[in-house]
Amino acid sequence: MYLKSLYPPVPSTPDVNFHELLFTSPLPVPIPEYTLHIDGLTGRSRTRNEFYEEVRDGATALATPTQQGGLGLSSENGDVVAIYSTNSLEYMTLIHACLVIGVPFTLLSAFYTPYELAHAVKTTKPSRIFAHPSLLGKVETAAKDIGLPSQRIYLLEGTAPGKESFAGVLQQVRARTLARVPVKPVKKDSIAYLMFSSGTGGLPKAVMISHGNLAFTLAALVVYVKEEMKLNASPTPPPHLTWVAALPFHHSYGLHMFCLRGFIFPTTFVILPRWDTEQVLDAIPRYRVSMLPLVPSVAHQLVFSKKFANADLSSITNVLCGAAALPPVVRKKLSGLTKSAIAEGYGITEATLSACLQPAPGVIPGVEPVLGSCGILLPGMEARILREDGSDADVNEPGELWLRGRNVAMGYYNNEQATKETFVDGWLRTGDSLRANANGTFFFVDRLKDTLKISGAQVSPTEIEDVLRSHPSGFILDVSVAGVPGTRSEDEKVPRAWIVLSDEGKRIGEHVVAKELDEWVKTNLSSFKWLRGGIEVVDEIPKLSTGKVLRRALQQKYVEQRVPHKL
Repeated sequence: MYLKSLYPPVPSTPDVNFHELLFTSPLPVPIPEYTLHIDGLTGRSRTRNEFYEEVRDGATALATPTQQGGLGLSSENGDVVAIYSTNSLEYMTLIHACLVIGVPFTLLSAFYTPYELAHAVKTTKPSRIFAHPSLLGKVETAAKDIGLPSQRIYLLEGTAPGKESFAGVLQQVRARTLARVPVKPVKKDSIAYLMFSSGTGGLPKAVMISHGNLAFTLAALVVYVKEEMKLNASPTPPPHLTWVAALPFHHSYGLHMFCLRGFIFPTTFVILPRWDTEQVLDAIPRYRVSMLPLVPSVAHQLVFSKKFANADLSSITNVLCGAAALPPVVRKKLSGLTKSAIAEGYGITEATLSACLQPAPGVIPGVEPVLGSCGILLPGMEARILREDGSDADVNEPGELWLRGRNVAMGYYNNEQATKETFVDGWLRTGDSLRANANGTFFFVDRLKDTLKISGAQVSPTEIEDVLRSHPSGFILDVSVAGVPGTRSEDEKVPRAWIVLSDEGKRIGEHVVAKELDEWVKTNLSSFKWLRGGIEVVDEIPKLSTGKVLRRALQQKYVEQRVPHKL
């Protein structure tokens, strides 16, 4: 099945540094001085112009030769800057400073284990690392593995004995009144940043996102916004919006939503170090937050928080959810926050950010937003849905989604084999199973590598999870389903569920809950989808900070135990 975006085409973009493009917005509107960033914990704030000045000072500090007091970084030297921290105002400054001088940055998850951090550092081989003080111990150890001297590790914020900080470097620039470095000219294929992704399988790989990829995504966003503005009799810029920026900057969603897309129209970002439900619920009324971006895991935490029902959320006008499919029970609880529909879409790191998004009603004639869907292809995108044998899937038939567009990454950094396997003849193999209806609306099915094949039929763990969540008694707070070895052969996997009990579930008791859920699945699903691997109660479902469930961690623990804990 082949599909092409229903939006107008995206204009070609020139060779341009993305920083320069951002601050000369392609949607020119009068931009008076306004508050751009607020530290949600301390209240520290800065205006758009103050941010711009800090970025240019930061760029000067990074690029000025060492003999003149700078760090002497340049793309010609093969330099890469790593950021290993929770969210902060300084994080945003450093990202844009790197863009200005054309030196790629790589974002390391603050939640990495020592093993994961070592792999990321070995893959990208940064020449400088800027870290949060609380993470210094882990990053110092990882740096030794690649021979990076300790003096090339800086604090992104705060202080620590014997460590130079990003703020200190900025102060030196200002004290010496160094001449500001100009914005570095770049080509479309110049690397802007490296973002880690699991891809279609194996160890995480560093995705190469170029300045050209970023320019295209911004141009596509402009096309999207202009089409929405046509619905108004008198198109006007949208009102000033205030976002809560609590999702991690080291993920594509947080990076783009908070760090790279806040310059077209006046927008204020309330920055929190990480997602903390109580801090978010406190920040929303305090700063009159209007935009609430979520991923399913934090959305779940939010709606099941004891403070959610009585929280003042009257300022919220829009709720967005990305990174994974939003469970219906969570969507239902969120739907009362705003009159607008919850915006859902589909994205993947290898496509820079998004590929699909639900359209606003009336934007595309004959195509309306469908509850629970991923929406339609964004401007400039093409897609194919293929069967296992490579043939085109039919309408509403699940298959692997392939994408094509100028937002598709250049490949994986220093990994030619994985690049060849994932980027094929200009197409990106997503490793995700989706289906599309006759109108071109996409529906997420599952990750292909997580899909089970039982008696020749494909079984989606996500489908079973949705059925478990839909039990009317609300026994569970969270659930994950994955395949475990069956009784007939080690090769065949059967579905097993791991559940986190709600207060009601705990009151009823594990055995009663498990029995009722098992019967619920048998009532609602075909026999080959039944939970033949059992049901296990756990304290929490292991997840990445992005919300992706670590099914393999659950499977590995089960295999190690080898004694199913069936209730």
